[in-house]
Amino acid sequence: MKLRITIDGKAYEAEVEILDAAESAPEYPPYPPPPAPYLATDVPGPMLAAQTAEVANNEKECRSPVTGMVIRVAVEPGQIVQPHEVVMVLESMKMEMQITAQQAAVVKSIPVTVGSAVKVNQLLVEFE
Repeated sequence: MKLRITIDGKAYEAEVEILDAAESAPEYPPYPPPPAPYLATDVPGPMLAAQTAEVANNEKECRSPVTGMVIRVAVEPGQIVQPHEVVMVLESMKMEMQITAQQAAVVKSIPVTVGSAVKVNQLLVEFE
């Protein structure tokens, strides 16, 4: 294949040969093996495990998944919410996280306000 290149007003012709892709590809060493998969361990102590299960199974509460700050409350007490509807927006590590309802419900109370600092598993919205 011939190419014509112009540099500072002068035209040059060059002949270019296209090599097979396999021949021109650089050789890289093989990737290291993937790390061992993460194996979950049981939560120590029966009391802590029971508390964790109770929090996970309570569908009438919406709890914070992260430590952060409330930047917007999108619902008010008495409001009906649908599954996956945004109820609150948190900011954590300069990223916004939308907190959504897991199921259709009526908002009973909102114990936090805009600007509140929240911790992991802190109650954000209580449903009836």
